[in-house]
Amino acid sequence: MKILITGGAGFIGSAVVRHIIANTGDQVVNLDKLTYAGNLESLEVVSDCPRYAFEQVDICDRAELDRVFREHQPDAIMHLAAESHVDRSIDGPAEFITTNIVGTYTLLEAARQYWHGLDEQGKAAFRFHHISTDEVYGDLEGPQDIFTETTSYAPSSPYSASKASSDHLVRAWHRTYGLPTLITNCSNNYGPYHFPEKLIPLVILNALDGKSLPIYGKGDQIRDWLYVEDHARALYKVVTAGQIGETYNIGGHNEKQNIDVVRSICELLDELRPMRSPVGAGLLAINPTISRGPQQVTHSYKNLITHVQDRPGHDLRYAIDASKIQKELGWTPAETFESGLRKTVVWYLENLEWCSHVQDGSYQRERLGTAEQGRTRI
Repeated sequence: MKILITGGAGFIGSAVVRHIIANTGDQVVNLDKLTYAGNLESLEVVSDCPRYAFEQVDICDRAELDRVFREHQPDAIMHLAAESHVDRSIDGPAEFITTNIVGTYTLLEAARQYWHGLDEQGKAAFRFHHISTDEVYGDLEGPQDIFTETTSYAPSSPYSASKASSDHLVRAWHRTYGLPTLITNCSNNYGPYHFPEKLIPLVILNALDGKSLPIYGKGDQIRDWLYVEDHARALYKVVTAGQIGETYNIGGHNEKQNIDVVRSICELLDELRPMRSPVGAGLLAINPTISRGPQQVTHSYKNLITHVQDRPGHDLRYAIDASKIQKELGWTPAETFESGLRKTVVWYLENLEWCSHVQDGSYQRERLGTAEQGRTRI
């Protein structure tokens, strides 16, 4: 099978690309605009594989989408390209409307035209898999409430509203035009190659730099945390075995308050790379090597935690009921939050060069040349 993956240079998209190339015989065409969140360094391990190709294309560019469909002839689409940071959507919603709504519409129309041109066997096998978020459901009220595939939509931010809109478009194109679509809504992802503006990598890298660890409000917001490689397995399971027209919620079964997530990161760093100087004593002195066992910690990273004003419209609790994908497709997460978080912290400690390229912006300055070298045909 040849799969066209939009947003394949992003955090979740790159995990999906790496998973498919490493664990299947399928071919992958990675279509990415390479905005600030697209990083081809996250795909270096697959860049030379003959089953991988890259196309630097904006999903709002219909002519380029038509060219990609014509040249690559994909059997399925996994649509992950999206603006995804809530804080950025509050400061500048226009890009979210353009990419997440107009871009999804443009991709749907290009896919529909391509699908109509396939023979009967190709039409029957084709899939359009739209990857969305649990944030479209809004906020949960009671402690026992949980998001199911039939939960009513009530988005709270420009980001979640734009994703809710794209979900509705995908369902409409299935019902009106018969396009064979699937939708998945996932909980908070974490893991390797996560852009440092998000909570877990931000806390790790701020802590290592001796900077404050900002927590919105009391830090009592609850999220269901999903290790990104578990999510990649689930997405591949859906695109290959899911029922057309269905929606599948994907969660990690790991509800944690944000403050507890930050404290857990600090405890892991205390163990793996302990501080040798107290906070406020200038640059932090840290052990430059990763420890594999417990050490006596002179000072804790927890002292860097600070509470800041909460953001507008901040949902308090998300929780996913992932029983449908477990019962129908046999998927369950392999990682607990504890095992996944340890793997994540260790990965960042061992890949500080990747992090520095993101932080200083050099990954963007080099991306055009890298993209041109990586544009291949399969």
